[in-house]
Amino acid sequence: MEHQIEIKQMNFKAVHTLAEDAVLEGNAVLRVVKKEKRELFDENTYAKVEGIAFHNGIIEVKLLSRLLPDAPDFARGFVGIVYRVKEDDSEFEGFYLRPTNGRMCTDPVRKAHGCQYFSYPGYTFSYFREYGITKYEAQADVDLNEWMNLKAVIQDARAEFYLNGNPEPVLVVEEQKHGIGEKGGVGIFVDIGTEAFVSEMKVTCTD
Repeated sequence: MEHQIEIKQMNFKAVHTLAEDAVLEGNAVLRVVKKEKRELFDENTYAKVEGIAFHNGIIEVKLLSRLLPDAPDFARGFVGIVYRVKEDDSEFEGFYLRPTNGRMCTDPVRKAHGCQYFSYPGYTFSYFREYGITKYEAQADVDLNEWMNLKAVIQDARAEFYLNGNPEPVLVVEEQKHGIGEKGGVGIFVDIGTEAFVSEMKVTCTD
Protein backbone atom coordinates (compact mmCIF):
# COMPACT_ATOMS: atom_id res chain seq x y z
CA MET A 1 0.00 0.00 0.00
CA GLU A 2 1.30 3.43 -0.96
CA HIS A 3 0.96 6.41 1.37
CA GLN A 4 1.64 9.84 -0.10
CA ILE A 5 2.16 11.98 2.99
CA GLU A 6 0.75 15.49 2.94
CA ILE A 7 3.51 17.62 4.44
CA LYS A 8 1.60 19.41 7.16
CA GLN A 9 2.25 19.59 10.88
CA MET A 10 -1.13 18.02 11.67
CA ASN A 11 0.01 14.77 10.00
CA PHE A 12 3.04 14.36 12.27
CA LYS A 13 3.55 13.72 15.98
CA ALA A 14 6.53 15.61 17.40
CA VAL A 15 8.62 13.35 19.66
CA HIS A 16 11.10 15.39 21.71
CA THR A 17 11.08 17.86 18.81
CA LEU A 18 9.30 20.92 17.53
CA ALA A 19 7.57 20.23 14.20
CA GLU A 20 5.90 23.15 12.47
CA ASP A 21 4.58 24.22 9.09
CA ALA A 22 6.92 26.58 7.24
CA VAL A 23 7.65 28.01 3.80
CA LEU A 24 11.03 27.52 2.15
CA GLU A 25 11.87 28.75 -1.34
CA GLY A 26 8.18 29.46 -1.83
CA ASN A 27 7.12 25.89 -1.03
CA ALA A 28 5.21 24.51 1.94
CA VAL A 29 7.50 22.37 4.10
CA LEU A 30 7.71 20.84 7.56
CA ARG A 31 10.44 22.24 9.82
CA VAL A 32 11.77 19.96 12.55
CA VAL A 33 14.24 20.82 15.34
CA LYS A 34 15.13 19.19 18.63
CA LYS A 35 13.13 20.49 21.59
CA GLU A 36 14.31 18.05 24.26
CA LYS A 37 17.37 15.82 24.69
CA ARG A 38 19.19 18.64 22.95
CA GLU A 39 22.68 17.57 24.06
CA LEU A 40 22.26 13.82 23.45
CA PHE A 41 23.10 11.96 20.23
CA ASP A 42 21.11 9.24 18.46
CA GLU A 43 18.03 9.58 20.62
CA ASN A 44 14.30 9.34 19.87
CA THR A 45 14.07 12.85 18.44
CA TYR A 46 11.86 12.91 15.38
CA ALA A 47 8.54 13.89 13.83
CA LYS A 48 6.51 10.69 13.38
CA VAL A 49 3.90 10.29 10.65
CA GLU A 50 0.46 9.70 12.08
CA GLY A 51 -1.39 6.51 11.22
CA ILE A 52 1.24 4.36 9.46
CA ALA A 53 2.43 0.90 10.53
CA PHE A 54 5.50 0.01 8.48
CA HIS A 55 7.42 -3.26 8.36
CA ASN A 56 8.81 -3.91 4.86
CA GLY A 57 8.74 -1.59 1.90
CA ILE A 58 10.13 1.71 0.67
CA ILE A 59 10.45 5.09 2.37
CA GLU A 60 11.15 8.11 0.17
CA VAL A 61 11.74 11.63 1.48
CA LYS A 62 13.04 14.94 0.21
CA LEU A 63 15.10 16.63 2.92
CA LEU A 64 17.16 19.77 3.45
CA SER A 65 19.45 20.45 6.39
CA ARG A 66 20.79 23.65 7.92
CA LEU A 67 22.83 24.37 11.02
CA LEU A 68 21.11 26.38 13.71
CA PRO A 69 22.74 29.69 14.70
CA ASP A 70 23.70 28.22 18.08
CA ALA A 71 24.88 24.86 16.71
CA PRO A 72 27.99 23.51 18.48
CA ASP A 73 31.22 22.94 16.56
CA PHE A 74 30.58 19.20 16.35
CA ALA A 75 27.16 19.62 14.71
CA ARG A 76 27.03 18.00 11.27
CA GLY A 77 23.54 18.87 10.01
CA PHE A 78 22.21 15.47 11.09
CA VAL A 79 18.98 14.66 9.26
CA GLY A 80 17.34 11.39 8.22
CA ILE A 81 14.58 8.89 8.91
CA VAL A 82 13.37 6.46 11.55
CA TYR A 83 11.20 3.41 10.91
CA ARG A 84 9.65 0.42 12.68
CA VAL A 85 9.15 2.79 15.61
CA LYS A 86 7.41 1.21 18.59
CA GLU A 87 4.23 2.93 19.69
CA ASP A 88 5.87 4.09 22.93
CA ASP A 89 8.95 5.37 21.03
CA SER A 90 11.25 3.04 22.98
CA GLU A 91 12.72 1.23 19.94
CA PHE A 92 13.32 1.97 16.27
CA GLU A 93 15.73 1.66 13.37
CA GLY A 94 17.30 4.81 11.92
CA PHE A 95 19.47 6.30 9.21
CA TYR A 96 20.80 9.82 8.87
CA LEU A 97 23.11 12.01 6.81
CA ARG A 98 25.89 14.29 8.02
CA PRO A 99 25.99 16.97 5.30
CA THR A 100 29.03 18.81 6.68
CA ASN A 101 30.98 15.55 6.23
CA GLY A 102 29.87 15.36 2.62
CA ARG A 103 30.96 16.89 -0.67
CA MET A 104 32.77 19.94 0.75
CA CYS A 105 34.61 18.09 3.52
CA THR A 106 38.40 17.83 3.05
CA ASP A 107 39.11 15.73 6.15
CA PRO A 108 39.25 12.08 4.99
CA VAL A 109 38.32 10.75 8.42
CA ARG A 110 35.22 12.91 8.69
CA LYS A 111 34.33 12.27 5.05
CA ALA A 112 34.14 8.54 5.76
CA HIS A 113 31.31 9.34 8.20
CA GLY A 114 28.92 10.92 5.69
CA CYS A 115 25.96 8.75 6.64
CA GLN A 116 25.00 6.48 9.51
CA TYR A 117 22.69 3.58 10.32
CA PHE A 118 21.81 3.22 14.01
CA SER A 119 19.34 1.30 16.13
CA TYR A 120 17.68 2.63 19.27
CA PRO A 121 18.26 2.01 22.04
CA GLY A 122 21.88 1.12 22.48
CA TYR A 123 23.37 0.85 19.01
CA THR A 124 24.47 4.43 18.48
CA PHE A 125 27.33 5.77 16.39
CA SER A 126 29.43 6.05 19.55
CA TYR A 127 28.82 2.36 20.32
CA PHE A 128 29.91 1.32 16.82
CA ARG A 129 33.04 3.48 16.98
CA GLU A 130 33.95 2.31 20.48
CA TYR A 131 34.04 -1.26 19.19
CA GLY A 132 35.62 -0.43 15.84
CA ILE A 133 32.54 -1.40 13.82
CA THR A 134 32.70 0.52 10.53
CA LYS A 135 30.10 -1.20 8.34
CA TYR A 136 27.26 1.08 9.43
CA GLU A 137 28.79 4.29 8.01
CA ALA A 138 29.84 5.46 4.55
CA GLN A 139 30.66 8.51 2.47
CA ALA A 140 27.76 10.56 1.10
CA ASP A 141 27.73 13.13 -1.70
CA VAL A 142 25.60 15.73 0.12
CA ASP A 143 25.89 19.24 1.51
CA LEU A 144 24.06 21.66 3.74
CA ASN A 145 21.24 23.80 2.37
CA GLU A 146 20.47 21.59 -0.62
CA TRP A 147 17.59 19.23 -1.26
CA MET A 148 18.47 15.56 -0.84
CA ASN A 149 16.30 12.70 -2.07
CA LEU A 150 16.65 9.75 0.28
CA LYS A 151 15.17 6.32 -0.43
CA ALA A 152 15.25 3.43 2.01
CA VAL A 153 14.39 -0.09 0.87
CA ILE A 154 13.63 -2.28 3.87
CA GLN A 155 13.16 -6.05 3.70
CA ASP A 156 13.22 -8.04 6.94
CA ALA A 157 16.73 -7.68 8.41
CA ARG A 158 18.19 -5.93 5.35
CA ALA A 159 18.18 -2.21 4.57
CA GLU A 160 19.44 -0.37 1.49
CA PHE A 161 19.77 3.40 1.40
CA TYR A 162 19.93 5.44 -1.82
CA LEU A 163 20.60 9.12 -2.53
CA ASN A 164 19.40 11.42 -5.29
CA GLY A 165 18.35 8.71 -7.71
CA ASN A 166 21.70 6.95 -7.77
CA PRO A 167 21.12 3.28 -8.69
CA GLU A 168 23.90 2.22 -6.30
CA PRO A 169 23.10 2.38 -2.58
CA VAL A 170 25.14 4.70 -0.41
CA LEU A 171 24.91 2.13 2.40
CA VAL A 172 23.67 -1.46 2.75
CA VAL A 173 22.92 -2.98 6.14
CA GLU A 174 22.67 -6.76 5.99
CA GLU A 175 21.62 -7.32 9.59
CA GLN A 176 19.63 -4.60 11.25
CA LYS A 177 19.95 -4.71 15.01
CA HIS A 178 16.27 -5.48 15.61
CA GLY A 179 16.43 -8.31 13.08
CA ILE A 180 13.33 -8.68 10.95
CA GLY A 181 11.67 -6.28 13.38
CA GLU A 182 8.00 -5.54 13.86
CA LYS A 183 5.61 -3.09 12.28
CA GLY A 184 5.97 0.43 13.57
CA GLY A 185 5.95 4.12 12.82
CA VAL A 186 7.96 6.14 10.32
CA GLY A 187 9.37 9.60 10.89
CA ILE A 188 11.84 12.37 10.16
CA PHE A 189 14.93 12.30 12.38
CA VAL A 190 16.86 15.37 13.51
CA ASP A 191 19.82 15.68 15.83
CA ILE A 192 22.02 18.22 17.60
CA GLY A 193 22.31 21.72 16.13
CA THR A 194 20.21 20.94 13.06
CA GLU A 195 17.23 22.55 11.39
CA ALA A 196 15.57 19.95 9.15
CA PHE A 197 13.08 20.63 6.37
CA VAL A 198 10.87 18.11 4.57
CA SER A 199 9.04 18.87 1.32
CA GLU A 200 7.96 15.41 0.10
CA MET A 201 7.41 12.00 1.66
CA LYS A 202 6.04 8.70 0.40
CA VAL A 203 5.84 5.40 2.27
CA THR A 204 5.12 2.15 0.41
CA CYS A 205 4.25 -0.82 2.63
CA THR A 206 4.71 -4.23 1.02
CA ASP A 207 3.34 -6.30 3.91
